[in-house]
Amino acid sequence: MKKSFKIVLIIIILIIVTASGGIYYLTRDLSETAEVTLNGINPSNVSDGSYSGSYVSGRWTNTLEVHVESGRITKIDVFDNVRFVQEGVSDVLFEKVISAQDTRVDTVSGATVTSKAYLKAIENALEQ
Repeated sequence: MKKSFKIVLIIIILIIVTASGGIYYLTRDLSETAEVTLNGINPSNVSDGSYSGSYVSGRWTNTLEVHVESGRITKIDVFDNVRFVQEGVSDVLFEKVISAQDTRVDTVSGATVTSKAYLKAIENALEQ
């Protein structure tokens, strides 16, 4: 009886430690990324080419490439994606950026922090 109680107790402790670690990983740097300041961009001042940019903050770290032609953003490719991203978030967001030619766009509903991480990486790419 005592041995089975110890085994159950150890299993419960392991579950708690694992869950705590997972919660920490998923929320680390959440408030920092949620409060990131977006300055906006003006691609008409950027020479034609491809520009790499990244945003580094916990699981929202990402790296992407912004393509500019004739002073307009034409395409955005993701090389290192945000971890645990909802499918289609980047496509919807990048369409908004390309349409507006700016990073001051509405974030994707349900993915505000992820959207801000991508938008900051776009700004970082074009501010070089």
